[in-house]
Amino acid sequence: MFGPKRQCVVVVGAQWGDEGKGKIVDVLAERADLVVRYQGGANAGHTVVTGDDEFVLHQIPSGILHAATRCVIGNGVVLDPETLLHEMDELTARGVAIADRLVVSDRAHLVLPYHKQLDQAMEQVQRIGTTGRGIGPAYEDKYGRRGLRVGDLRHLDAAVTLVRARVERANRWLAILGAEDRVDADEHAELVRRLAPRILPLATDTGRLTWDALRAGRRVLLEGAQGALLDVDHGTYPFVTSSNTTAGGATVGAGIGPTAIDAVLGVVKAYTTRVGNGPLPTEAEPTAGDRLRAEGAEYGATTGRPRRCGWFDAVVVRYARRVNGLTDLAVTKLDVLDAFDQLPVCVGYRLAGADLDDMPADTETLSRVEPVYEVLDGWRRPTSDARRLADLPSQARAYLDRLQDLVGTPITYVSVGSRRDQIIGV
Repeated sequence: MFGPKRQCVVVVGAQWGDEGKGKIVDVLAERADLVVRYQGGANAGHTVVTGDDEFVLHQIPSGILHAATRCVIGNGVVLDPETLLHEMDELTARGVAIADRLVVSDRAHLVLPYHKQLDQAMEQVQRIGTTGRGIGPAYEDKYGRRGLRVGDLRHLDAAVTLVRARVERANRWLAILGAEDRVDADEHAELVRRLAPRILPLATDTGRLTWDALRAGRRVLLEGAQGALLDVDHGTYPFVTSSNTTAGGATVGAGIGPTAIDAVLGVVKAYTTRVGNGPLPTEAEPTAGDRLRAEGAEYGATTGRPRRCGWFDAVVVRYARRVNGLTDLAVTKLDVLDAFDQLPVCVGYRLAGADLDDMPADTETLSRVEPVYEVLDGWRRPTSDARRLADLPSQARAYLDRLQDLVGTPITYVSVGSRRDQIIGV
């Protein structure tokens, strides 16, 4: 992906999240000088397997596993400080150096326990399918101009006063929502005072840092969380996350201008999954869906919830190409399809007798579409040892060629397993 004219690359999910972005970022980070996480929070779970070790990262960019790569948590992220410190301690205990390699934007907003309590209470009313990690309420505070930012911890007494007021507000809302439990202002004040000495040494103007790196000719990788169909504006609203997961959110969340981006890599599974509620047009019937889930170990890295599974939806990925400006695709989990005789691929939708080639804007309409399938031959051979396209069975290559044609974007990487080395560069 990196090259003479590709210095700044964005990695985005082009489905409903869980596409395998963590592995792809880990592979690309070997050549990156800076990896910047630009949105989302601890609701994301990026899994990276190196040798016999598996790492699940919720806040820290996946590039942390490369010793020469510096990692940035940008201003667009809502930061759970307790999760961050836990990840830092765990990585250090496992021999991963953190010192001088991780920085946090002083403009990033904090997720505190009252946000999580509100999230869980609201989920009982809305049934969106959130992770309960406080992401939505933290973004609500941000856009309501009542949030607490990392840099505010430099003025600790004022920050504590603000947090106490926010806890009082949260308790009023918890009562309205019918929740039995309340949050404690003294505990929040103590937490903020305890966290500040460990968080503040990481805090800096990460937008300036990223801009300076680009001006110096360094390679920058912008890492997103979730997927395009979970974008708050362009996803299957209201069954979405609370941030802009698409490539446009990368510059806002990293603090650089849009002209800095040279390439946008969309990551897709060779099939489709979704966690939580909302429409999934190509959701497989139970027998096939259960088989995909078992073969692909499709359980959420953050919640452990089983993912809903279905066939590749070219309408969804074409839409993701458009709203992200995708220049390249990475197809993951091709090996999961090794045991299937036939592979349906959705090439369009049909609604009330009319053919649709694009995503309806509203979920009510999307939930009523009928996918139009083209059935391709499976290959019934293992692909996990393939390291070149030529190593793949002819049917697997034909499958990838058809996906590329349907989406209209070249496939640059193919993943055939969870390990770092199980990757084909096309």
